[in-house]
Amino acid sequence: QLQLVESGGGLVQPGGSLRLSCVASGFTLDRYVIGWFRQAPGKNREGVSCISSSDGSIYYADSVKGRFTISRDNAKNTLYLQMNSLKPEDTAVYYCAAIGPDVQVMCSIIKSYEYGYWGQGTQVTVSS
Repeated sequence: QLQLVESGGGLVQPGGSLRLSCVASGFTLDRYVIGWFRQAPGKNREGVSCISSSDGSIYYADSVKGRFTISRDNAKNTLYLQMNSLKPEDTAVYYCAAIGPDVQVMCSIIKSYEYGYWGQGTQVTVSS
């Protein structure tokens, strides 16, 4: 059974950092497009960052570019999101998601509803 489990969320002050983890089981991450999404109260789900399976290219939303870093550890079958210089507007539930295997299109054009596998989410709250 394919499963994604996120962890690492919490409460942090503005300017602080957090690292989210997403452990995959039942499938091999490097054959899948994988990404991070977030949803704040009253807002639509937003794509944050993703890694394409075809060439490993990476996409970031403009709102997080330069502050967040996505990475993947194939040996641990784990996806990470390093979040630095956090702002109150980063407050949301963060989800990891996967689609595949062997998707050839760039992850930046894949819509959230096309992802077939989702984690349960982890809450990130940025507040003083």
